[in-house]
Amino acid sequence: QLQVVESGGGLVQPGGSLRLSCVASGFTSNRDVIGWFRQSPGKEREGVSCINRSGSTGYVDFVKGRFTISRDNAKNTVYLQRDSLKPEDTAVYYCAVDRNQIGQCSLSRLAYEYWGQGTQVTVSS
Repeated sequence: QLQVVESGGGLVQPGGSLRLSCVASGFTSNRDVIGWFRQSPGKEREGVSCINRSGSTGYVDFVKGRFTISRDNAKNTVYLQRDSLKPEDTAVYYCAVDRNQIGQCSLSRLAYEYWGQGTQVTVSS
């Protein structure tokens, strides 16, 4: 069974940077589509970024230019580099994996099958 584990969360000051990692283990495939989502208290889980099989990426508008997603297929790992962090970026960040998407990756949480437990990110001075 596929397992997804996020890491790299923590406390960071506004304007700072943090890199999250997502490791998929089990029956993984370089064709897996990976998505990053986040959820703040009282809000729905929202898509942040995604990367498909060929390396094409997608970002939600409010993180464009600040977040960068990348993947290392040899390590079954996907990274989310986050720069210029703002207090409103505070949330639990989740990584999700899907094997059925074709073409541009989706930022809809309904499109992903496997989920990690999440990692807390707090942006505060």
